[in-house]
Amino acid sequence: MKNLFIFLSLLILPFSLKTEEEKDVYKYLNLFGEAFEKIKNNYVEDVTSKDLIESAIEGMLSSLDPHSTYLNYDELNELKVQTKGEFGGLGIEVTLENGFVKVIAPIDDTPADKAGIKSGDLITHLDDEPVLGMTLSEAVSIMRGKVGSKIKLTINRNENENLQIFITRAIIQLKAVKARVENNIGYIRVSSFNQKVDRQIIDSIKSFKKEKLIGYVLDLRNNPGGLLDQAVNVTDIFLDKGEIVSTRGKNGKQGSRYNAVKNDLTGGLPLIVLINQGSASASEIVAGALQDHKRAIIMGTKSFGKGSVQTIIPSGEDVALKLTTAKYYTPLGRSIQKTGIDPDILVEQAELKKVDEPSSRKESDLRGA
Repeated sequence: MKNLFIFLSLLILPFSLKTEEEKDVYKYLNLFGEAFEKIKNNYVEDVTSKDLIESAIEGMLSSLDPHSTYLNYDELNELKVQTKGEFGGLGIEVTLENGFVKVIAPIDDTPADKAGIKSGDLITHLDDEPVLGMTLSEAVSIMRGKVGSKIKLTINRNENENLQIFITRAIIQLKAVKARVENNIGYIRVSSFNQKVDRQIIDSIKSFKKEKLIGYVLDLRNNPGGLLDQAVNVTDIFLDKGEIVSTRGKNGKQGSRYNAVKNDLTGGLPLIVLINQGSASASEIVAGALQDHKRAIIMGTKSFGKGSVQTIIPSGEDVALKLTTAKYYTPLGRSIQKTGIDPDILVEQAELKKVDEPSSRKESDLRGA
């Protein structure tokens, strides 16, 4: 026990203790050490030191905001798999809200999408097991499983509608970009910002060159986001110059700025961007930048409002901290966090209203957001 306290104390030696709060650090570390020892020695079941300390770290991170979390070996590898564009499961992007699993958006053409899962749905039970008390990683792990196996989701929709939905797990192959020409309009649907999305969009635009296009539609509805570099690269496709997005860290300290470096590959043709409440993070970066530069008309409903940056910080062997380290800002200095992107033209027609239920929840509703 004494060794644990010495180790924890050494962690803070590099920092000068200036404020009253900082002077209390040793007192709180001692409190943690005492609690650890009492739990280890008196808890009715056997519990490992590893589990206790990992849970303590997870508790610290989860108290900050809904997106900061501890990633163990399996969870870290899971994150790597998701960004590569193929994994097994149901096909939904989720977060935690007040202890329940909240659907940000179903992924196009996946089992969850075909089963009728909607943005804003709250998952309360998985195979009749309550999710209340689970970490997000634990819930996601249950939703993943053997391809072809079924899982029952209990859904709370609009606060007063409870549904039970059975979904068969499948390999989720993310074909993030679909494109076609319709009535001389180049329609580009982007369902997520995983690797090589920018290349797929560029290839689609090149394939349209023989068509006599009069404009483009970029559909980002129900796109939960993804990689920052892909959001920047996709925006760059439609801009000649100018800032795309910037980040600011602790105390508003300026972080990184990302600027357009290519010429507009569409030749400046009119552009409409479709968004809704399921459009989050990277989708909002793209929509916000194109809106600020007056390059596109944003149409649909208000976006989700996730404008925070999570950094994966390696910590020890094969584990990491996923920590919110900054916030995104549009070229005109607007913060996306909690506020989202307001469309230039509000459209609540049937296909958009599908994810714009009256009591749908947004980032600003999440505890600690």
